[in-house]
Amino acid sequence: MIKRSGSSRVAPADDVFAARKRKPVPHEFVLDALAPLGPETRPMFGCLAVYVEDKIVLVLRDKPAPAQDNGVWLATTAEHHAALRPEFPSMRSIEVLGSGVTGWQVLPAEAPDFEEAALRACALIEAGDPRIGKVPGERRKRGEAPAKRAVKKAPVKKAAKKVPVKKAGKAAAKRGGKATAKRGS
Repeated sequence: MIKRSGSSRVAPADDVFAARKRKPVPHEFVLDALAPLGPETRPMFGCLAVYVEDKIVLVLRDKPAPAQDNGVWLATTAEHHAALRPEFPSMRSIEVLGSGVTGWQVLPAEAPDFEEAALRACALIEAGDPRIGKVPGERRKRGEAPAKRAVKKAPVKKAAKKVPVKKAGKAAAKRGGKATAKRGS
């Protein structure tokens, strides 16, 4: 028998070698469609984020609650919504991200044209459409404050060092001549 570290419970030997159960990939046909691009996936908020090169392009979601946000999330910005709406009539803001318009949009799984719309999004990504995809910001450690953006400041001119000047005597002043300055040490 093998003991688990930090625990007094004894685990059966079969548990040690059992493979960890993986969650099924939601909407796996999307990854199949993007396969020529060699997408990478990473877990994100209990969903599956899809990256192509350095951009996050989609998030695949299929969770029990709230079910209205299940489907394919498009990484886009509010400025592209109007241009994408004719191609994706069922596209809408993601409700779990809060009220109002969000940059991210969802192609809802319950929409009658879901698979067709998701495959259309994949075709746009494959064509390099700039409306879909975001380069994520630099990651920071938990609890760390966000980095402040560097602001370019105009170079400050330093004042020239004042060098002590020896004053000419009263005689030079009486003659109306200019005193010559000698640099001191």
